[in-house]
Amino acid sequence: MASVVLQEEHNEEDEQSSSLMEPFLRHSTIHLRRSAPNNTSQIAIIGSNPCPIESLDYELIENDLVNQNWRSRGRSHILRYVFLKWTFCFLIGIIVAAVVFFNNLAVENIAGFKFVAISKFMEEKKYWTAFGVFASSNLVLLMFASVITAFVSPAAGGSGIPEVKAYLNGVDAPNIFSLRTLVVKILGCIAAVSSSIHVGKAGPMVHTGACIAALFGQGGSSKYHMTCKWLRYFKNDRDRRDLVTIGAGAGAAAAFRAPVGGVLFALESLSSWWRSALIWRSFFTTAVVAVVLRLFINICNSGQCGLFGKGGLIMYDVTSDEMTYHFADLPPVILLGVIGGVLGSLYNYFMSKVLRIYNLINERGRAHKLLLAATVSLFTSLCLFVLPWYASCRPCPDMMNGGCPSTNRFKKFNCPPNHYNDLASLFFNTNDDAIRSLYSAGTNDFYHPISMLLFFFSSYILGILSYGVVAPFGLFVPIILTGATYGRLVAMLIGSHSKLDHGLVAILGSASFLGGTMRMTVSVCVIILELTNNLLLLPLVMMVLLISKSVADSFNSNIYDMILQLKGLPYLEGHAEPYMRQLTVSDVVAGPLRIFNGVEKVAHIVHILKTTGHHAFPVIDEPPFSPSPVLYGLVLRAHLLVLLKKKDFLATCSLSGVNTSKKFVAADFDKRGSGKHDSIDDIDVTAEEMDMFVDLHPFTNTSPYTVVETMSLAKALILFREVGLRHLLVVPKSSDRAPIVGILTRHDFMPEHILGLHPYLMRSRWKRLGWRMSTVSKFFRAFLMWLAQCS
Repeated sequence: MASVVLQEEHNEEDEQSSSLMEPFLRHSTIHLRRSAPNNTSQIAIIGSNPCPIESLDYELIENDLVNQNWRSRGRSHILRYVFLKWTFCFLIGIIVAAVVFFNNLAVENIAGFKFVAISKFMEEKKYWTAFGVFASSNLVLLMFASVITAFVSPAAGGSGIPEVKAYLNGVDAPNIFSLRTLVVKILGCIAAVSSSIHVGKAGPMVHTGACIAALFGQGGSSKYHMTCKWLRYFKNDRDRRDLVTIGAGAGAAAAFRAPVGGVLFALESLSSWWRSALIWRSFFTTAVVAVVLRLFINICNSGQCGLFGKGGLIMYDVTSDEMTYHFADLPPVILLGVIGGVLGSLYNYFMSKVLRIYNLINERGRAHKLLLAATVSLFTSLCLFVLPWYASCRPCPDMMNGGCPSTNRFKKFNCPPNHYNDLASLFFNTNDDAIRSLYSAGTNDFYHPISMLLFFFSSYILGILSYGVVAPFGLFVPIILTGATYGRLVAMLIGSHSKLDHGLVAILGSASFLGGTMRMTVSVCVIILELTNNLLLLPLVMMVLLISKSVADSFNSNIYDMILQLKGLPYLEGHAEPYMRQLTVSDVVAGPLRIFNGVEKVAHIVHILKTTGHHAFPVIDEPPFSPSPVLYGLVLRAHLLVLLKKKDFLATCSLSGVNTSKKFVAADFDKRGSGKHDSIDDIDVTAEEMDMFVDLHPFTNTSPYTVVETMSLAKALILFREVGLRHLLVVPKSSDRAPIVGILTRHDFMPEHILGLHPYLMRSRWKRLGWRMSTVSKFFRAFLMWLAQCS
């Protein structure tokens, strides 16, 4: 995967941080020394491949050139900028809805034709042929998804939600939002979800929406002459961050047809910075998504979309007058919340272990990635085809008028006429249709407890084993399905002790498992309500989410945070660890510090850029340009490269005295797209030019954020994260010292870096309850005794 190694200040890794990522990152570890130069690159797993990462620039730069550009803008520029924002939101909504509809249409038809063919072979009692068609079609589909991911765009692997979350936190990586990644994400997701492995398409839809929005924020393409003056307004990380947030929310809204839930999902689970104006634009975009999806569904209602029917887009309309509950039903609901928290934390624990093993396999090369995908596909096909043979045949419900058509949710499989196999009816359907069957009211007698138990264990295990294969797919829908299964199972075990409808308990089971794994509350609650179209569920869903999240938080973090850590993405949490209050910023600043003079020699600039990977340098004015050394500001590497390209050099060490707007325009310093950067190696400087000088004053940010060296690290972290900084300058307490002590970057706030410097603070970290075998065995023993008493 071609990429430019982009380096970050202060990013050596200590032995403790490497031990957390050792199975994932194949690069040497270095002891962090306060005097060691910081010239190593930050590496993380993006999609399925290790690649370099860097921080984003959300800070407003103030220098002579930028200030002149702002003063030259009139009312028309402001109106044009606002108009483009809303236009982009409208277009994002339309395109995301169209792409998501296409995804659902393709999955329903591909999987539908496969299941129809298998049903015909089963009716003809050609069981081996049916298994061969089932396994081979699943293998071909998953291998197609894995091949295009591994060879075309590894950044498209997985759900993409951890990468989107890291980007919105300020972490950038090559190709995460490229056009190639978008195409592979769409095609790979269709193939992978249609291959019957236990995965979903909601997560990739969030990444797809973010990719579409990010492409709007690229400002066009100069290479293909597809740009205009208006689009340059969005060539900065702040506006791109807002667009990606809007696109991600639109993707979530389209995945579940939940416009309000999509906005809340972006707010609660993805975004690190939020504003009221952003909520308004996000809500407008999700409203457009909902309207466009409704138009597409109306077209398909006329039968023009093949096997795509009402189940094509996730909408589980379970509104029913029979779905009532009373105060006596609260104990089973509380039990569901506790079970969801325990099972969710276990799910996250086993998932992290499996991902470590998978990455050891994946890092051996593409052949091993494909071999792993093939193994998972064949194992899944074998489980799905063999397990229904252990389920009993059940007579068709009266509502079907004595028949069980093989094309609907009742699958005959190996059963005689007018009977159906309840386990096969769940396995040989899309996840959407399986969830709809479990959520349906008035179906208490449709499934046998043994079938539910087999389906729960298989979906729980296959969900863990499937994620990590090199292909685009997500976790959201499999978690909903697994939670619905044990919800039904709990309802069966309670029996006459509760009058709750089994479909209602299945919904609460999904909510509890989502709360136990993803630890989302508000967004999941609204999504569940919009999915089921039943506001009566609100109190119960809120209760079960709060309980499951509280229980699960006692053991480990949410699934996406665990994946972020395993991938090595330097995500900044919104809170400070207790030990950070015991340190000052001077305790973690590393050196040596590279600085430039206000008027600097070209040779020195070139040397520093070639020998370091720093992205910003303090500019110090010294005599004769100031009476004493003083911090003038901060100049970015990207801006220095522009100056070297333009060759705006001086023959003597003096101020330029020329209006910079005559030689430069603000567009020269616009931020390029994600992962696209210039390199010092691409710039040719002659020996004569090396002896010349550059006046850095007009291009230096004269108002960088600074903190005094005695400020606590906890307070500095809050400032760094809330403002969205990339560099935070540390200045001395007294004026008789050098004007700058050092620079804090994202790496300096990472726990692995801090605890590597001060290991004695390890005891001050937040602690969670640990999983011990004795505790687990006691819990399951008590659980089995309770089941025995209920039966």
